[in-house]
Amino acid sequence: MTADKKTAKMYNGSTLAYVGDAVAEVFVRSVLVECGISDTARFNELALRFVTAHAQSEAYSKISELVTEDEKEILLRGRNAKLTHRPKNQTQSDYRRATGFEALMGYLYLCGNEERAKELFEKSYEDVIFGIKNKML
Repeated sequence: MTADKKTAKMYNGSTLAYVGDAVAEVFVRSVLVECGISDTARFNELALRFVTAHAQSEAYSKISELVTEDEKEILLRGRNAKLTHRPKNQTQSDYRRATGFEALMGYLYLCGNEERAKELFEKSYEDVIFGIKNKML
């Protein structure tokens, strides 16, 4: 599904994060497969380096200065979205920033700008991806 920018901006932060969660998951799986990971236990272990609220909160921090004004608005909308719950073992600030990161991934996907989403994803996790590629993790 591809919406135009105007339509994508109309979605609330939670909706964008819902889509963005799936987009980020596809990127994670793609990275792991491209790095030659084939063992499911290893898959799951390494995926946690990307998908926890803490990891996504750090990703938010790494790209917050690299985004355009439109993208910054979406990061903030996601971060400030009304929370209905918080997973165990996560701080509220990590969870909020993770939601902002996912909202941006969802927004870019819905706008048809998957390349930009992938670019920001890779910049967010460049240390993790480097570690996996070089068998350091």
